[in-house]
Amino acid sequence: MSRTRLPRAIAVTTTLVTMVSANLLMVPEPAHATFGTADIKPIESNIAAKPWASATAATASSHARLAIDGDPATSWHPDRAGARQWLTADLGGTYDNLRKVKVLFPDRGVAHQYVIEASSDGRRWNTIADRSHNRAVSRGEVHLFTRPGTRFVRLTFTGGPARARAGVSELQVFNYLRDDLTLGADLSWMDDVQDQQYWVDPLAENRGAGPHLLDVAKDRGIAYSRLRIFNEPRSESTGQPTPVPRQGPERSLASAKWIKQRGMGLGIDFHYADSWADPSKQPKPRAWAELKFADLSRTVYDFTTDYLKRLIRQGTTPEKVAVGNEIINGFMYGSEAARIGTTNPPYFVDQADIYQSQPGGGLLWKYWRSTDPVERQLYDQSWDRFTTLAAAGIKAVRDASPTSKVEIHVIVDKDKLAKTMEFWHQFLTRVKAKGQNPDVLAVSYYPEWHGTPEALDLNLNTMATTYPDYEIDIAETAYPASGGDGSPLPNSPYPRTVQGQADAIRRVFQAANDVVDNRGSEALVWEPAGYQPMFRAVPGLANTWEPHASINVFNASRAKHILQDTVHTSTVVGAAPKLPSSVRMLTTANNKITNVPVRWQPLPPGAIDRPGEVTVTGTTAAGPVTAVIDVMPSRANTT
Repeated sequence: MSRTRLPRAIAVTTTLVTMVSANLLMVPEPAHATFGTADIKPIESNIAAKPWASATAATASSHARLAIDGDPATSWHPDRAGARQWLTADLGGTYDNLRKVKVLFPDRGVAHQYVIEASSDGRRWNTIADRSHNRAVSRGEVHLFTRPGTRFVRLTFTGGPARARAGVSELQVFNYLRDDLTLGADLSWMDDVQDQQYWVDPLAENRGAGPHLLDVAKDRGIAYSRLRIFNEPRSESTGQPTPVPRQGPERSLASAKWIKQRGMGLGIDFHYADSWADPSKQPKPRAWAELKFADLSRTVYDFTTDYLKRLIRQGTTPEKVAVGNEIINGFMYGSEAARIGTTNPPYFVDQADIYQSQPGGGLLWKYWRSTDPVERQLYDQSWDRFTTLAAAGIKAVRDASPTSKVEIHVIVDKDKLAKTMEFWHQFLTRVKAKGQNPDVLAVSYYPEWHGTPEALDLNLNTMATTYPDYEIDIAETAYPASGGDGSPLPNSPYPRTVQGQADAIRRVFQAANDVVDNRGSEALVWEPAGYQPMFRAVPGLANTWEPHASINVFNASRAKHILQDTVHTSTVVGAAPKLPSSVRMLTTANNKITNVPVRWQPLPPGAIDRPGEVTVTGTTAAGPVTAVIDVMPSRANTT
């Protein structure tokens, strides 16, 4: 993705949203400022409805999928009667933070008797809920549980009234954000904004965390910061050294100290370039441009080793090191750029006699799948050069900073998963042959380029299941809080508002968390203080910025309590239903299930005058609950 930094005034000023945060109510609203609140709920995700989940049953397994399709109007029924009918949902991999199972039956007005069990391997089972002696009439129930490593959830019918049929309308299994999923941001621009103040609540008497950007970021739940490293920072247009070498090796040492001083995790992102490196451009550093290829490979190793040792000496060992940035098309382009057709950056093209004088690590994708022997040879040679350079970088990390994980960071363009999977096949096969291997496979995700959230789910899980020995990261994401008259970005359902920004980023966190076998390890927002910003200028205070409500997504996405949020019951026409005085609640900090009182709203007038379904809302200290009441004809047997 092209990295063009907007002027600060443009980057943070946006169209007005009518709702204003409470601390700004008495301040005149300037035109073009971002305002708004955001309602951010903890992430929960029904894994059983994901495309990689499947279902089997004792009989009629061909229809078992109807029980996990997310549509309560469809149901699985066995094709013949028989004792101990069962249905099993296979979630496609294990999950450590599944906490809730919802079951909904097709038949109303009967007492369903069943057992729900969980398993990691489909052979050894642990009971989640035992309703084998149930006599309460209800169409469904919510069960809370804690069992790390669950992959299979099985419901077995154990009996019930003679007229009760075995069958399931919905078996839902909910996943929640893991504590070990790292949520963070690339905050490299902290180097640019050292003279600016950031406060959580700048107009209040107690302004909260600040004035450093990192103080506010940490307070709002950002636990990790990545830093990009330019070799010798240069203008992307002219190629001349920038007056202030921002994001260069020296200044980034200071940024790394600020991060570690606050107890945050540190990532290093080597661009191996003097300016932006991304899928459309991967220029060699000027100092390396005319090196013979063997010398270039040694220099990559030496540069990487030296810089990591400097970080370690000052007490800022990185948790993770990316060898290159978005390198789906290779990196450190050289003479092969002519075949690639590279047109960016301008200085790389204008000074081709320097930058393209020697071979580099650009990939010749134009010859992928070619049957021409010459083109095929060129394709293979480009891969060999690229992976030789990458292996040098990986080895440097292993040698200099053995506790740091090595990340390889690419993209999956919209509808181009096959290309990315070819990348991983070629890359991993070749670097292993050269004695090296990364730890983390990472992607960027921006919907306008990379597709829908559902495509992101599929991409991550395809990578995870094809290459099960690696962690999976989302190294970059972002979403705007304004612009386009509030309309969503292409491929996204979320409006460009403060709430839409929170929802879009929350959805990316969910995608990382839902990767099978808990292999999604990290999700980073890209430059939330400057690009599609999560901060805004404070009216009347020059050079001062505060986070808007969407940044609360970092803290609010994690569930502290999980409720039995739906209660199913039954009554007959004219008889008031019996609603429980409390519901169950699971506290994630200690895995304990307790009861929490619930206060129900009155029934709507006439709600039980005729058969049908009635819903009533209740409130608890931990959130809302819903009662779903089946009103049955008076002749129905509800015992």
